[in-house]
Amino acid sequence: MKFAPLPAVVVAVALSIPLGTRAHEDEQIPTGTPDRVGDVVFPVSCSPAAQEQFNRAMAMLHSFFYPEAGKTFARAADLDPSCAMAHWGVAMSWWYPLWYPPTKESFLQGKAALDKAAALGTGSERERAYIAALAQFYGDFDKVDHKSRSLAYEKAMAGVHARFPDDREAATLYALALQATANPNDKTYANQLKSAEILETVFGEQPDHPGAAHYLIHAYDYPELAPRALTAARRYGAIAPAMPHALHMPSHTYIALGLWQDSIESNLAAGAVARKLGWVQEELHTMDYLVYAYVQGAQPGAAKGVLVKLGEIAVDEKARTLPVDYALAAAPARFVLEQRRWADAASLVPHASRFRASEALTHYARALGATHLGATRDAEEQVGKLTQIRDALLQAKQDYWAKQVDVQVQTAQAWLAWATGNAAQALELMRAAVTLEESTYKHPITPGQLLPARELLGDLLMEVGQPRRALAEYETSLRLNPNRFNGLYGAARSAELSGMPDKAALYYRKLLDLCKAADGEREEVLQAKLFLSSL
Repeated sequence: MKFAPLPAVVVAVALSIPLGTRAHEDEQIPTGTPDRVGDVVFPVSCSPAAQEQFNRAMAMLHSFFYPEAGKTFARAADLDPSCAMAHWGVAMSWWYPLWYPPTKESFLQGKAALDKAAALGTGSERERAYIAALAQFYGDFDKVDHKSRSLAYEKAMAGVHARFPDDREAATLYALALQATANPNDKTYANQLKSAEILETVFGEQPDHPGAAHYLIHAYDYPELAPRALTAARRYGAIAPAMPHALHMPSHTYIALGLWQDSIESNLAAGAVARKLGWVQEELHTMDYLVYAYVQGAQPGAAKGVLVKLGEIAVDEKARTLPVDYALAAAPARFVLEQRRWADAASLVPHASRFRASEALTHYARALGATHLGATRDAEEQVGKLTQIRDALLQAKQDYWAKQVDVQVQTAQAWLAWATGNAAQALELMRAAVTLEESTYKHPITPGQLLPARELLGDLLMEVGQPRRALAEYETSLRLNPNRFNGLYGAARSAELSGMPDKAALYYRKLLDLCKAADGEREEVLQAKLFLSSL
């Protein structure tokens, strides 16, 4: 019995939005005057008026509203030309620790601001410590790599935190530095847990601190740790409702826990505020998360509506960042892959991007689509393109992204082997892809892989007639990715074919419960209703 293919839908998804090459030094966020941004008290040696602006800027910085934070730090400097820490704040605003390294131009902008802070000087030992710590990051751009500079800053901030243990801003920034330098292959999450321990203290003392809530969600942004973030997730949006990222970030936790409606509400709110502020990057980012959540609840109509809006957004070349290019590639790929619309997946249009891992997403979707259609030559071509991208990322020393694309290469090769009749090789390659994917972590930029590798292993086992083994893989995948539509259906169907009606009924009921807000009838839902009606 064929398991994966579903009926084709007439309307194909193809977004044709040109991609550019600008990085974040040109990012423009035309804002008005954001209102509630959270409570931060960071005493510095500046005038009262400058201090007020400085605190506000720090609150924005903690919600990753970098360009506006930089402008607000600059206003503090205008109000008090002797305020060295205002220039330190401008320098902090040119570095996005959890997102991606600064370009050389961004780096030089930040370094110029920090040099001005150092030149102005300050009588405060504590403030000099902050400036000296950031100088460890703003070293020699051409001679010291980003990772080494980040580690040097983390070590320096550890010293600031130790010297001023009652300074909650030092604690919060040190906690963020620990996350920025975490080893992506360390599944003990040593840095993240150390960071969380610090942040839990700050959050307990200052429940309206935006950084404490925000960074706690990041610290626990892993399947095994996500339940610990729920309190911070429920709180963060109320702390800083004027900040799009504060409204969006809780959805990281909701997705990890399979709370799809919570994620939808979180991203609808974030997108609305981002649109009001003109922050294209964050608006597109929320759209990728919305598509992901909508398709889990069998709401393809709502998901398609998001894609239509995404296609209507005019993306200025100056707004080209990794989150922008990633969302533009990921959202349409998710829409078709999650629904097993293989013909639409095979016809997606790839667009060149300076962020090659984003470009790979479309080639990966095309490869999976082609294999399921039996178009092996097309699949081989896409595997070749993925291999080239992986090798280019390795050469560029972007090891994390190279590993992500390597998972895609191995997965596509597995399904290509299946399409050409080599089941044994297909399973071997798919298991290798699972091992590789689960040895690393989910990047904060994405709500999740386009399709979890272990879930795809379950699909492959179903295709080769091994439903009992498939059930074990689906159940393991659901522990890592709870309440996924395809995971629940796969578990139900494999249990049904394995002669386990009680377990099949359990998963079919969960699937139907997931689809209470469905805006279309999927074949899998009809199968669930048919099975349950026969009991």
